[in-house]
Amino acid sequence: MTENTITDWDDAYANAAYIPGAGDYTSRWEEEARAFRNTWEGKELDIAYGDGEREKLDIFYPEGTARGLVVFVHGGYWLRFDKSYWSHFAQGALADGWAVCLPSYDLAPNVRIADITQQIGAAINLAASRVEGPVRLSGHSAGGHLVTRMVSDDSPLNSEALQRVDRVVSISGLHDLRPLRNTQMNDAFKMSEADAVSESAALKAPAGKCQVIAWVGGEERPEFLRQSRLLSEAWRNASFHEDAGLHHFNVIDGLRSQDSALCSALLKG
Repeated sequence: MTENTITDWDDAYANAAYIPGAGDYTSRWEEEARAFRNTWEGKELDIAYGDGEREKLDIFYPEGTARGLVVFVHGGYWLRFDKSYWSHFAQGALADGWAVCLPSYDLAPNVRIADITQQIGAAINLAASRVEGPVRLSGHSAGGHLVTRMVSDDSPLNSEALQRVDRVVSISGLHDLRPLRNTQMNDAFKMSEADAVSESAALKAPAGKCQVIAWVGGEERPEFLRQSRLLSEAWRNASFHEDAGLHHFNVIDGLRSQDSALCSALLKG
């Protein structure tokens, strides 16, 4: 699918309308994340990485010395959610011996997408200063955009943190933001063409040589498949993986099991 075949861009990015039982996912994520936080002992919650109310992160620690740091950045089109919905998705990495950081960030229309990029950079810089070893980044949807921005040639990460990032798995990420200007969501984003170009990882060069995987569910909307392929074609260090049979909401389930293909792609090696 190419851009000029799409006449309804709002529909192109509408995930819930094409997923049976979509309305149940949000409440289930929130409940399961709360239950996980209440039972996992090794944790630091609501660590401030900036001055804003939402500029906070959680870090969950495995038993023993951590092998390194995994960061998971949530999605929601830069418009909704916070870290409290996603805690249980740390389970796979924790079982494999990694510490896991989940940051919140400010949302549009209160801030621009470029501001969110800078916030995530600050969150990762702080988390990396607390956990030694390699850094692995993963994010879903808008979070997939944000983690690829961390390893773009104008990364907001400090040099020490950037050098430690050796793998990025962008799950259902958005890597060319220009089409989003054609959606009603841009009323909140307020993106100009220049803004969209500036925040599009696929229009930049990668920083360094870390492995990047553009991971996407095989049953996702065609635009999400296109966006993931686009990054793999634009970046010499990026590959494309289609997870057959999965849609936009369950494609992240593999993060909960250390033996899943998704966790293996993120953690092994």
